[in-house]
Amino acid sequence: MKRQWLAMGMIVAALAARGGELEDARAYQKSRAAVADLTRITAPTGIQESYKADIGGIGQWLYVRGQDRANPIILFVHGGPASPAIPTAWQFQRPIEEYFTVVHWDQRGAGLTYRDNPPAQVAPTLTVARYVDDTIEVAEHLRKRHGKGKIILMAHSWGTVPALGAALKRPDLFHAYVGVGQVISTRENERISFDYAQAEATKRNDQEALKDLASIAPYPGELPITRERIVTARKWPQHYGGLSAFRSESTYYFGGPRLSPDYAPDDVATIDQGNVFSLGRLLPEFVTVDYSRVDTLRIPVVMFLGRHDYTTPTAPTEAWLRKLRAPYKQAVWFERSAHMVPWEEPGKTLVSLLRYVRPLADGKMPAAE
Repeated sequence: MKRQWLAMGMIVAALAARGGELEDARAYQKSRAAVADLTRITAPTGIQESYKADIGGIGQWLYVRGQDRANPIILFVHGGPASPAIPTAWQFQRPIEEYFTVVHWDQRGAGLTYRDNPPAQVAPTLTVARYVDDTIEVAEHLRKRHGKGKIILMAHSWGTVPALGAALKRPDLFHAYVGVGQVISTRENERISFDYAQAEATKRNDQEALKDLASIAPYPGELPITRERIVTARKWPQHYGGLSAFRSESTYYFGGPRLSPDYAPDDVATIDQGNVFSLGRLLPEFVTVDYSRVDTLRIPVVMFLGRHDYTTPTAPTEAWLRKLRAPYKQAVWFERSAHMVPWEEPGKTLVSLLRYVRPLADGKMPAAE
């Protein structure tokens, strides 16, 4: 009898646990549905579509949203490598969609594009030059599909590497270039970021950080910047607020994809998978990126600079922009942001796009400050 009661108790406990899991699953689905409903575009003039296009010989995913098809198009080139913006765009983008049609794109080796293409086929194509050409192809595709003469090119972090290359190679495609967390010199960025982490760790007497940083010093030094070294080097400046200002963690960003209405739960895993797949292959070339000798750009340039950014430190970008010759150039400082400017200060992001970028798409020249 005792065994029967024990077995019955185990069954009841298992059913209760299963019931809790089902309740959690239902709550999760309801949360995703609420985000989907909030972000759903219902305006008759609007556009909301997600589809795969042939870019650079493989199917690559595009995500298009806006309240009015007549508005200028922003092509947003995500960071990483392989950190797609589609699954977290719902956190900051909705107000921007009232004034622009915004296009996100899962680059080769990233997110849904990584999911849908054989890795063996894609791996040999992971070069900066190929990403530059992909950016150009996406821009041409959007111009043709939406009947636009030009579009706005906006890029974040790693995405600024191929995007600036595309702006230099095909300025005829773009009204303007907007860099967020701009990469000018990867090695200089790594040096500044490391020095910041060491200074903060010393000030805080953070022995764990000091020991960790000492293990890769001098950094970057003369040794190759391997995946292991760059992960260690990025860990501490980001912990001290160099990724998201005044935060040691960025849970809002890394956890955000789970609520995305555009990524199924199973698709969220492709973010980390694509990052691991792409970073190691791109890193040797990425660490040699140096745009510091570029002194002319034939389109207007606007830089969004996070005051506390020590993921891609702003000093090289500020110095580069000062000497750059361009039809128009403007630095916009975000005092409460580090690296994640659109996520950290979405209001100022919108206001800055309207003040400095929208006029350029309308053929006007805003006053430089």
